[in-house]
Amino acid sequence: MRIFIKILFLVLTLYSCDSSNDTTVYKPQSSGNINNVSVVIDSELWGSIVGETVRRTVGAPLYGLPQEEPQFNLSQIPSTIFSGFVKKTRLVLRVAKGPKADTRFYKDPYASPQQMVLVSGTTDQELVDQLTTNQKKIIRAFNATEIKEKQRRFRKSLFNTTALSKQLGIEIQLPSIYRTAKQEDDFFWMRRDIKTGTVNLLLYTIPYSEIPIKDVLVNRVIEKRDSIGRRHVPGPVDASHMITEQAYKPSFESEKVTNLNTFQTKSIWQVKDAFMSGPFINYWIEDDTNNRFIVAEGFVFAPSVEKRPYVFELEAIIKSISLKN
Repeated sequence: MRIFIKILFLVLTLYSCDSSNDTTVYKPQSSGNINNVSVVIDSELWGSIVGETVRRTVGAPLYGLPQEEPQFNLSQIPSTIFSGFVKKTRLVLRVAKGPKADTRFYKDPYASPQQMVLVSGTTDQELVDQLTTNQKKIIRAFNATEIKEKQRRFRKSLFNTTALSKQLGIEIQLPSIYRTAKQEDDFFWMRRDIKTGTVNLLLYTIPYSEIPIKDVLVNRVIEKRDSIGRRHVPGPVDASHMITEQAYKPSFESEKVTNLNTFQTKSIWQVKDAFMSGPFINYWIEDDTNNRFIVAEGFVFAPSVEKRPYVFELEAIIKSISLKN
């Protein structure tokens, strides 16, 4: 017994010596549902124009859905109880009066991964101005954190994308719950069934030569996706197929997908005479190495249920795309 104690003491001593220069700070794992923001703000401010601005900016509806659904769910937490496990929330927005008007971003302050935004101001109006001015930056920071978290979760069980990667020359992280609904040359339709419908991902390529340099990309995106719908995505009625809903104005935005320039489109799809419709997100990813666009489109058919979680899942999948080495 004494020998065992001596050995244990020696091991602990050696470990202590080896760790004496280790300055790494270990933080607990963060927690929380996807796209849920803990808003740390006193009740008086929450019930004022400041709280209204938080709900109008960070809690704004996500564009491109048939019915209004917020991009983030907000949970108000008074600053007096922001301690213990509450500090482990993955997304934190702190709003409080301070010595100056400012908005600061903090990575992993209390847990990991974690994104905290601190908004301060000397008056209610300064807080309102900070929230309004930095709305897009705050949403981008929160969205980027949640995309990584969603990808981390579905990496636990991935679909075998060997055939897809070989044909399209890309790498993609696709949850194993998806299946191949259709494959034709360099066109892939991946799908997963849900209780009320389906979640879908289309993948294909377009040579740069098909898009004139001076062409308006906005027009070509809608034109091309409608032609793909006509060729590959039939409706339940004879001669019907998926098209872009003309009554809904699409949103267009430039962004990056794994450091590749990308043109993003959000809007509503429909199948005429079949009473079918839903949201879609369409990404044209520039692949200069191979002189082509990689097109990734996610669309959801889910009547009578919230569609935001499914659209977000598709966004996380698409943003995992990279060029195959």
